[in-house]
Amino acid sequence: MDCVVSARGSLKRLLVLTERLTRREIIMLMRDGSTASVVRALDKLERKCGSQRFRKLFRTITVDNGSEFADCESMERSRYGKHRRTHVYYCHPYTACERGSNENANRLIRRWLPKGTCFEKLTDTKVRVIETWMNSYPREILGWRSAGSLFDENLKKLA
Repeated sequence: MDCVVSARGSLKRLLVLTERLTRREIIMLMRDGSTASVVRALDKLERKCGSQRFRKLFRTITVDNGSEFADCESMERSRYGKHRRTHVYYCHPYTACERGSNENANRLIRRWLPKGTCFEKLTDTKVRVIETWMNSYPREILGWRSAGSLFDENLKKLA
């Protein structure tokens, strides 16, 4: 999981979560880069997926050492009670290679939103368009299949 930052002066950010098995990207627009916004985004995703499914899909989440990921306890705690929804791990400082798939996803996002782009007028609809494009993109590592189709197949197995 990582954040893609907007232009200077803009608080909005994108939270990018890469599902490890299928490389499916989940992109969420946040109003700022606070720890509370990250926890709120994870709560929203857990509500959308359901508590049990979220725990199966995201057993662990690896993040960098950014200040937005400082509240490990809240990121791990489920919004449905006091049990854990996931385990959060921090990669080594200045070691982006430990989150290679996520860094690649950020690079794909930058095709649509180059550095210096202000996210203040960015809508959830535009974010969904980018996410859909990324998840429909055939990838060599997946045998030229898309992350979206592979994710859907694995989701059926969980049900």
